[in-house]
Amino acid sequence: MPASGVGAAAIAARLSAVGLPTRVEERAGFTSVETELPESLSVESWREVLEVPAEADRFGLHATNLNGRTLWAVVRKAVPTTGDVEGPGHQQ
Repeated sequence: MPASGVGAAAIAARLSAVGLPTRVEERAGFTSVETELPESLSVESWREVLEVPAEADRFGLHATNLNGRTLWAVVRKAVPTTGDVEGPGHQQ
């Protein structure tokens, strides 16, 4: 399993431990993890959920009135080894 898969599996395991079902998808350059967040989570669960994305390269929370809240995290498959390979002014 690539390093991104291991990192994504660790993120998914931590979210599952809180009781949240996860979706893990392999993509060309990254592995993604998503979970739907219920309306009510305990304070302890929120703390864990908010710590988990720190293991990812990118993460976010998508919230809408129609679809609820989705936490997502991305772990890159290849990590640049030197400098700013995307060039100056590149914003993600």
